[in-house]
Amino acid sequence: MTNRSYMTEFAGLEVIDFPSASRPVGERPAGDRLAAAKADPGAFAWRLRLEAWDGEERFGDHLARFIGEVGTPAVTALIIGDCWNAGTGNDTPDGVRDLLVARAASFPALRALFFGEVVARETRLISWIPQTDVSALLAAFPQLAEFAVRGADTMTLKTGGERTTFRLAWNVPRHAGLRRLTFQTHRLDPQVVRGVLGSALPNLERLELFLGDGAAPEDLAPLLAGAFPALSHLGLRNEQDTDALIAALSGAPVTAGLASLDLSLGTLTDKGAQMILDSPVFHGLGRLDLHHHYMSEEMTGRLHARLTASGVHLDVGDRREVETWDDDEEWEPEELHPAVTE
Repeated sequence: MTNRSYMTEFAGLEVIDFPSASRPVGERPAGDRLAAAKADPGAFAWRLRLEAWDGEERFGDHLARFIGEVGTPAVTALIIGDCWNAGTGNDTPDGVRDLLVARAASFPALRALFFGEVVARETRLISWIPQTDVSALLAAFPQLAEFAVRGADTMTLKTGGERTTFRLAWNVPRHAGLRRLTFQTHRLDPQVVRGVLGSALPNLERLELFLGDGAAPEDLAPLLAGAFPALSHLGLRNEQDTDALIAALSGAPVTAGLASLDLSLGTLTDKGAQMILDSPVFHGLGRLDLHHHYMSEEMTGRLHARLTASGVHLDVGDRREVETWDDDEEWEPEELHPAVTE
């Protein structure tokens, strides 16, 4: 699962944790590794996160300490982890975003930013991770080549005695530098989808959207028509109706230009698999990821044989069984679930 463990690599770099005040680093081996990273800050992706029991160090203090101890002008990749769930005194997602924006001048070389790398041991479900409008981050870092965000589409929490709604949002008219963009959520708000697809991203090469049951195929119309001319990898993952998605992709201009397509974590059935078999455009892909699916064993074998014979690197792992109800009093329909839900 996406949020099962911390990333060990980001933007092609090994990840190093900057210790919080409650997490002192010993002399060996972590201390030696941290010292090596401080000596060459641009050679590592730096993770900032706070421990759940650390109610004293707020994110602003943590960020200031990081800027003071590490040569941040050389830092090219930054991961913001669990920095807003760590104790009642810490900042909200909005506050963490605003603090980063305010200190953007300290990161002139930043090229990759992951906002919200919260894992299951910290917050069990992605739908429990509050998020915010990330647009200001893209404006503050116009040189970014990679941006990723993880969290809920909408979440209401009690903060400072009042209930506050946090909402993932995107309003970026243009970003010329962005090459890789990822949204990891249980349900991507159709408004966010339309916002992303309405952005001018002329150099975007890789796009991954965890859709859930939010966006309909019509919301994806600009993408399907080829809104991003440089796109070579497309991930439409965690889709509630993968079969409908395949129907839309089979005749879409975007599909013919892709080297790889990721439809994993969804609800693919034999119906969608047959459309893949019948559509030549899928046979021209270099890679097709379908893991976490509901195909029958027989169809899984057929699809694997046909596509690998066409030269497609195919992943059909994690076959799921359809959930059925055994209730004599009332019949319930079969249920298909994407991997990431509420």
